[in-house]
This record gives sequence, C-alpha cells and structure tokens, in this order.
Amino acid sequence: MTTLTPEQVKPRRQQSIFWRRFRKSTPGKAGAVIVTLFALLSILASVIKPYDPTTDRNYRLNLKPPSITALWNPEAKETYTDPTTGKVNIWAAPFGTDNLGRDVYARVLHGTRISLKVGVVSTMLALIIGSLLGVFAGFFGGWVDTVLGYIADVMLAFPGILLAIGFASIFSADSPPLLIRALDKAFVLNSPQLVTAMLAVSLVQIPVYMRLARSVVLSVREREFVQAAGALGATQGRTIFKHVLPNSLSPLIVQGALSIATATIEVAALGFLGIGAQPPLPEWGTMISDSRQYYIDAPWTMIFPGLAIFFTVLGFNLLGDGLRDVLDPRSTQ
Repeated sequence: MTTLTPEQVKPRRQQSIFWRRFRKSTPGKAGAVIVTLFALLSILASVIKPYDPTTDRNYRLNLKPPSITALWNPEAKETYTDPTTGKVNIWAAPFGTDNLGRDVYARVLHGTRISLKVGVVSTMLALIIGSLLGVFAGFFGGWVDTVLGYIADVMLAFPGILLAIGFASIFSADSPPLLIRALDKAFVLNSPQLVTAMLAVSLVQIPVYMRLARSVVLSVREREFVQAAGALGATQGRTIFKHVLPNSLSPLIVQGALSIATATIEVAALGFLGIGAQPPLPEWGTMISDSRQYYIDAPWTMIFPGLAIFFTVLGFNLLGDGLRDVLDPRSTQ
C-alpha cells in the first residue's frame, strides 16, 4: 500500500512588520526620499561639482543672478554668453554668484556634506552618552538617579541655543584643545570652530536623551523577562546591555531622527552668529551670514542656503514622524 504525501509548499517569507508599517507611512516615505537625496548629494558632491573653497573666486561675476534667468533677462544673457562660441550657458551658475563671484550652487552642494556630517555626528554623540547615562539612572536609581537628574534639570533650565553659544565661545580659535584638534582631523572638517559648535550642540541634546532613556528603562526593568534574567543569575551589566537597552531603543531612534533636524538648525545658527564654521568654508549658516548685506540686491545668496536648511530639516522631521508611527507598539498601521 502506497501512502501519498502532500506536496510540500514552500512558505512565503513574511515581510517584516517594520517595512509593512513604513510603506504605509506617507510622512516616513517622503522624509526617507528627501534624506536619501541629500545623503547622495553629500557623497557625490566632489563628482558632481569639484570645488575648492580657498581658490574659488571670480570677481568679474560677483553678485550675478542665477544663470537660468538668461532665458528672459538680457543682462544675464550677456553675462553668461561664451565670447568664443556665442552660446548661452544657462547652467554656468544655476543659483547665481555671491559677493566674491563664487558659485552659490557649488557652495550649497558641498555644504550638504558639512551640515549632514555635523548634524549626524553631534546627534550620535548625544544619543550614546545621554542614553547610557539615562539607562544607568533608571536601572540603578538611588543617588545615581538623583545626581544625574539634578544635572539634567540644570542643563534643561537654559535655552538650548544659549547653552550652545556659551559652550562654543569658551575655547579659543587660535589654540583649540587637543580633543577638538583630534576630532577635527578624524571627521575631516578642517575647522576647529565647527568642531566646537558640533560638541556644543551635542552637549545641549544630552539631557534630552537622559530623560527619555530613564523614563523608558523605569518601565522596562519591571517586566517579567528582566526579572527572570536576574533570577537566573545574570549580572547587572548583562541585564542592562542584553535585555534592558535593546528593548529601550525605539523611542531613542525616533528622537535621534528628530534631533538631527534640530542639530542642523543649531549649527547653522552658530555659524550665522560667527562662532561656528568660518569663511571660506561653505557651511549654510555661514553663507547666510555672509550674504546679510546683499539680501535686497542679491536675494539668491540667502534664499538657496536657506532652502537647503529647510528641506534638510523637513526631511528628518518627516522621517522621525514616520519612524514614530512604525515603532510605536500601539500603532494600528
């Protein structure tokens, strides 16, 4: 007697819940597209438009309007017409030029790398330091929680930008500390003042992550799997890094995406005030600061760096909102 065995059907690989929810999040998808675009521009900036800020000068073309206006502006057409061929190059300076004849498009493009690098690094430093301090405060409690809580309260009592300005103004630009010089070389920023601004922005964000991580850990440490790990003889270090911290990451990741947007604005603000990146470095806040006196006669010198800041902040905010919808365990999407 022969037994017929049913044909084995290969089970379909179930799509992860994260991607299923993320695909339904319109803000998340829009933010991911914007952030990906800016990330690609920062990576490929040297390929798209090679640029050296120390040698970029053309005083013959100072404060000229965007070359695309040559299609309807006779003066711009004359400016961007090649005397040899007689052809109009509407892509010569798509965003116009500044007071030194520098191509605003090239500076905005290469400023993408600086702004994203500083925003991501400052946020990562704050996330790592603040999260670890918050986890220790929430898990151990007692005097550790009290001391760290007081420190966070004092730092949160000051406006963030004011605290960043105070910290960024401490160190001299002529003789920066060894740590700042080392970080400047490590991240290839070529500006100790920009590194100082990056650390200032990171310092301001640390208490936010301390409070957030502490509140999450206070609930996680009372769950059954954490209690079971302690009952089975797991050390405190293993319990923290193996059980508590991994289950506390969701709100920290969301806050991290939102904090990159905040860091981008604050670094640009410090550059605008003259205590961040220094000329000729093509940082967006510094570019806006250099163009203040030309905002009436040459508004493009401020508009395009401002739009770059706007879209970068918008992208990370939308991405953070999308991640919050996806990683929220109560989400019904």
